[in-house]
Amino acid sequence: QVQLQESGPGLVKPSQTLSLTCTVSGSSITTNDYYWTWIRQSPGKGLEWMGDIGPSGIADYSPSLKRRTSIGRDTSKNHFTLQLSSVTPEDTALYYCARHPAWWRSGFDFWGRGTQVTVPS
Repeated sequence: QVQLQESGPGLVKPSQTLSLTCTVSGSSITTNDYYWTWIRQSPGKGLEWMGDIGPSGIADYSPSLKRRTSIGRDTSKNHFTLQLSSVTPEDTALYYCARHPAWWRSGFDFWGRGTQVTVPS
């Protein structure tokens, strides 16, 4: 059974860097079949794709967040990470990690439960 679990601080001060980890079990993050993704949902808004990292370790980012976002991985721990710099209260959201099958046009087959991150005003 594939499981994804987000972890990280729930409160980040403005202008600091948000750092989250997604630990994966039941699937290797280096397999050629999947892209490992970060998604967030702000209060009252829809889901926002932030970026992903592929089997080669190359990351792709949302154009609107690219300047502030970095996605990495640690293959020895089978986890991937998200860093979002210079956060503001607008970055308050529920952050999810998910797996995207490479042969799917869109969508995700497994999700983490999500982790709430709050940036106070």
